[in-house]
Amino acid sequence: MKKRILLLTAWLMILFPATTLAQKKIPILVYHSIAEFKGTGQKELYVTPENFQKQMEYLKANSFTPLTFERWEEAGRIAKPIFITIDDGYKNNLSVATIFSKISGATFQPAATLFIISDFVGNRNRLSEKDLRQLAASGMFSVQSHTATHPDLTKIANYEYELWESKRKIERITGKPVIAISYPYGNANRKVINETKKYYQFGLTTTPGPFVKRNKPNENYELPRTYVKYSTTLEEFARIAAGE
Repeated sequence: MKKRILLLTAWLMILFPATTLAQKKIPILVYHSIAEFKGTGQKELYVTPENFQKQMEYLKANSFTPLTFERWEEAGRIAKPIFITIDDGYKNNLSVATIFSKISGATFQPAATLFIISDFVGNRNRLSEKDLRQLAASGMFSVQSHTATHPDLTKIANYEYELWESKRKIERITGKPVIAISYPYGNANRKVINETKKYYQFGLTTTPGPFVKRNKPNENYELPRTYVKYSTTLEEFARIAAGE
């Protein structure tokens, strides 16, 4: 009897993969500055390079597969997918490339999505156009939009500039499609989502928790993300990566 049940379960998974994967938890992490905190800005928005490397080594040791949004459809077929996102485009994000190069190997290919404020490119302490081209060409980074000027999108009228113009500028810099946007402050409403859908395939909030596919309308435009902070311990990071 048990063998029949197991056989039936296996056939159901083959015939109805979307159903069996519906409750799969997919963690989407959000970082900002990867640097030592030196007293300027919000401390919790920093993660030291040492801690970041330990977190990435944890993912490697525990067989996680980092993905970018160009590979979104693969998440359901991968045992332990995870998305690493980094907002604002700070110059210190170059340390991520150094760490990725250190830990990359045959069994682990690190990847992250950089969400860039397009009008801030090249400003003091921000990634330059040259930086972005090199990062995008490395194969380890997807460069996507964090709007043109970082406004609260629920309080503006000129969506075309913030959404379309930022997309256009980043695509010109990297030569690659921009398909995802992280909403400044994580804020979005129905109007913001409707405008975003004109230009992007994905919209990311800062609502904490893993993504669980439920086939709801607009769920790809309300993607949750969980902060990794200065104070996040490796034990806490492990729980976040597990979707807890």
